[in-house]
Amino acid sequence: MKTSHFLAAGIVAAGLSLFTACETTEPVPARESILPERFGVAIPSSLTATATATGRTANRSKTDTLKGNDIYLNLQTFIWVGESASQFVSEFIGGIRQFDIDRVLSFTFISEDDGRVKNLAVETDVPFEGTSWDYLLTITDVASANEADGGIALQLFWNKGTPIRGIAICKLYHADRVEHANAPGAVFRINYQEGGELGYDAEMEVLISGLPLANPLEDPYSIRTLRMFAGKKGDIVDVYGNSHHPNALFFTGTKAFNWAFVASGNEATDIGVAEVGLPLSSLDSDDRETLLKTYSIRNVFQQEITTAWPGIDQSLLSAYLANAAAPGFFNQEGFIQGGESPGTGWTTLAARLESLTPYNPVEVSALNIAFK
Repeated sequence: MKTSHFLAAGIVAAGLSLFTACETTEPVPARESILPERFGVAIPSSLTATATATGRTANRSKTDTLKGNDIYLNLQTFIWVGESASQFVSEFIGGIRQFDIDRVLSFTFISEDDGRVKNLAVETDVPFEGTSWDYLLTITDVASANEADGGIALQLFWNKGTPIRGIAICKLYHADRVEHANAPGAVFRINYQEGGELGYDAEMEVLISGLPLANPLEDPYSIRTLRMFAGKKGDIVDVYGNSHHPNALFFTGTKAFNWAFVASGNEATDIGVAEVGLPLSSLDSDDRETLLKTYSIRNVFQQEITTAWPGIDQSLLSAYLANAAAPGFFNQEGFIQGGESPGTGWTTLAARLESLTPYNPVEVSALNIAFK
């Protein structure tokens, strides 16, 4: 079986083979699988960046102007990281279908990745966070079972039938001790549901905490925590969230920023629109005007640059920040322009941003994810 994996330190996706052998309980005739059929929302590529960041060099100019793809590359990477976490869960669920999970059971297997013995157990009627779940699937690294976290690699809570609803919590260090040896504290969680109160066909919330910090000189924007929502209605996908970066430094040396963002994309036409704020990670506010207007990219950059160089020529500064006007508009090639819509498709998406609000930065900075 193959699934994708989420590498915390490098923020890279690759293949992850989980199972090679198992010893099951006494077999019974197979019934219909009880596993959820879906567990994630796909996000248009116009709003994400791949590991190779192919869009970074698009739309360059020879003028002394901050490039649009440089402004938004980190945002697109954050969204891609969140989507990769949900893809891991979806592919994981698809992979374990080979074991015909159709009832309460328990068995052991040897991980092909780290050669360690894992245990898989399915329980029924499990309470968690005030909800009674039909099923809980838990995978544990057997040799780590006495550790504080119980050696849990994954817990999947879900209800049988439709609409699909579930929670997945994953610690990849226990899933693959070799590949994720440098990220012992990294945990992510996916909350997924269909037909929710917000009116989307499907929606997911991604929470990531405990990512190891990179060297600030090498990677000043390394993610420590991330919280992101994505909702899909037809071809439209709305996204909002925050990413906390304790290493992030700007022109004056001010440290620890959140990337607070809202975005909307069209999957059919592969276009997108995004608006970003850069509030301090210590800011305690969930007010949209504060997060995205007061702390807009343009305002924060302008303030930082003016503070660092009080006598800067304002015309040069305006030219430098020309691409920082909000919102930013994208297609499959990357950033197009900022501020003014390039067409009716983008105008429709831009209007959707007004109903989206990022999370509170101080809460995202303190995010902690735990198993049951």
